Amino acid sequence: MEVLDFITLLIFMAAFFTLINVKYLKLPSTIGLMLLALGLSLFIIGGEYVFRNLNLLATNLMTEYDFSKVLFQVMLSFLLFAGALDVNLHKLGEEKWPILILATVGVLISTFFVGSAMYLILPFLGLPLDFVYCLLFGALISPTDPIAVLAMIKKTVVSENLESQIAGESLFNDGIGVVVFLSILGVAAGGVENFEVIEVVKLFGIEVIGGVVLGALLGYIGLYLLKIIDNEHTEIEVLVTLSMVLGGASVAETLHVSGPLAMVVMGLFVGRKGRIGKEGEEDAAGEYVYKFWHLMDEAMNAILFILIGLQIIVIHYEMDYFYAAGIAILVVLTARLLGVGIPVSIMRIKRFFPKYTIRILTWSGLRGGISVALALSLYKENHGFVMDPKIVDILITMTYCVVLFSIVVQGLTVGKLFKLAAENDKKEA
Repeated sequence: MEVLDFITLLIFMAAFFTLINVKYLKLPSTIGLMLLALGLSLFIIGGEYVFRNLNLLATNLMTEYDFSKVLFQVMLSFLLFAGALDVNLHKLGEEKWPILILATVGVLISTFFVGSAMYLILPFLGLPLDFVYCLLFGALISPTDPIAVLAMIKKTVVSENLESQIAGESLFNDGIGVVVFLSILGVAAGGVENFEVIEVVKLFGIEVIGGVVLGALLGYIGLYLLKIIDNEHTEIEVLVTLSMVLGGASVAETLHVSGPLAMVVMGLFVGRKGRIGKEGEEDAAGEYVYKFWHLMDEAMNAILFILIGLQIIVIHYEMDYFYAAGIAILVVLTARLLGVGIPVSIMRIKRFFPKYTIRILTWSGLRGGISVALALSLYKENHGFVMDPKIVDILITMTYCVVLFSIVVQGLTVGKLFKLAAENDKKEA
């Protein structure tokens, strides 16, 4: 199938599934779309002998197009930029230290806890994995997904400070998580005996600092151009922001710096919320720009979660893998609790956090497309190294099940936790 035909099919499915969800299921958009796509996938798999041609067509489609490449090189840039546009810059500045600590220390705590726990548990299921592969799973599953999290908090009623912590952490920790993942993957490819701390630190510094600097530079240039245009030509403003995203992603890939972090910083530069300026000062970008990126955000979100639901078609699994996945769900939740609980408990010595902060940060840490894309990327050759397909299948099955649980169970219930927190705020006020 040609690329244009595939995009057309995805857009049709997004429109059709959205209509069904709005009319009948009435679930949050991301959850409803993913469940409908998952249901279609299970129908295709279950009817393999009845609808053999349909099953073959679906399998060929999902293997022909590299999901991880589509997400990281196209969709992620659009989604992170659009998400960062709506983040309150002033509140983000107030919460910069909690966000920075949660996005770094929290991810590292979670990565090493998940890796260590699965390394000890998997042999009892007859699925022993080397420690480096367990760490690899910990690295790809620890970052919360900014796309899923931002879609969730748009309808929340929690305090602005906590909302900024959740949004800011999710926007920044995926960039950190990807760097940690690549570092561990490099260790797996080169062998533990060739591991050098200085090389990992160097990679981390170049990816993270380089991504932030690139995003700030392009964001400043883009903001300057938008101010020159001064809302007179909305079509040019849209083209400028599109150029920033597409060009920034290409430059980041060429320079081998973190594209996700660059997109987030660019979005914060252009974003209107919380920007300090003269009273009544008009935004650098016109209203049409925000409406355009809101549309892009909704459309890309719909397509992304449909793709996540359809990925089950190409997963190779055995029952033992699902037992491991069930345990992985509990381990990942515990790791998230430790990853936010330890830093927040230490930070409470010098600053105030509401008593429900740890519970909300733990349960709102949704996993999504980024984890699935990182897991699927293991099928490809990395650093001249090809992983054992069985190991990859185990890691992908665990990842997919954790993501499903995260989006469906946590996504459907976290709203109640937010309401309880809001009621608690009113009582204390």
